[in-house]
Amino acid sequence: MDAWVRFSAQSQARERLCRAAQYACSLLGHALQKHGASPELQKQIRQLEGHLSLGRKLLRLGNSADALESAKRAVHLSDVVLRFCITVSHLNRALYFACDNVLWAGKSGLAPRVDQEKWAQRSFRYYLFSLIMNLSRDAYEIRLLMEQESSTCSRRLKGSGGVPGGIETGGPGGPGALGGGLPQVALKLRLRVLLLAQVLRGHPPLLLDVVRNACDLFIPLDKLGLWRCGPGIVGLCGLVSSILSILTLICPWLRLKP
Repeated sequence: MDAWVRFSAQSQARERLCRAAQYACSLLGHALQKHGASPELQKQIRQLEGHLSLGRKLLRLGNSADALESAKRAVHLSDVVLRFCITVSHLNRALYFACDNVLWAGKSGLAPRVDQEKWAQRSFRYYLFSLIMNLSRDAYEIRLLMEQESSTCSRRLKGSGGVPGGIETGGPGGPGALGGGLPQVALKLRLRVLLLAQVLRGHPPLLLDVVRNACDLFIPLDKLGLWRCGPGIVGLCGLVSSILSILTLICPWLRLKP
C-alpha cells in the first residue's frame, strides 16, 4: 500500500497510467473492429483514446527541461559509450517532448494553425532516435556482462581442469575434421544464447529495459510508415511497455541505472 501511495504521488505516474489506458483503448478498438462491433461503440473507444492522448500531452508539459537536466548529468559519466548513448537519448527525448508540446497547443486550440501532421512526424522521429540509443546502450551493457560472465566461467573451468562447454579438441574426429565446422558453430551459438539468457535472468532491470524499449520501438516505426504493424500490435506493445514502466515506478530497484 505504501508503494502505491508513493507511486500515485509521482508526476510521472499519472502520465504512465494514461498511457496504459490509451494503448488499452487502441487494442480494444482493434479487437472490436475485428469482431464486428457496432460503429457507435468503436467511435466512443476512438474518442476516449484521443482524449487520453491529449491528456498525456498536457501532463508532459515541461518534460523537455527534465530531459535536458538528465542529459547534463549523463555528460559526466566515466564510460564513453554509456555517456554518448544516454546523453544523445535524453537530447532526443527533449526534442520529442518539445514537438509534443507544440502538438498539444495545436490540438487544444491554442495554436490552430499548427501543422499537426508535420509536427507529429518530427516528434516520432526524435522518439525513434531516442529508442535506438536506448537499445544501443542495452546491447552494450549486455555485451559487458556477457564478457564478465564468460571470463568468470573460464576461470572456474581452468581451476577445475575442465574444458569450456565440453568441446573436445584435436584428433581426426575433432572440430577441425571435415564437416565438423557446422556443429561447432551451432554449439558456440547455443552457448552464447544460454549465456545471454543467464545474464538477463541475473539482471532484471536490464531485461525489463530491453523488453520495454523493444516494445516501444514498434510505435514510431508504425507511425512513420517504416514498418506498418497495425493498431493491434501497436496497442499491445504500448500496453506492455506502459505496464513495465509503471512497474519500475512502483519498484525503483527495477529501473536501469545510471
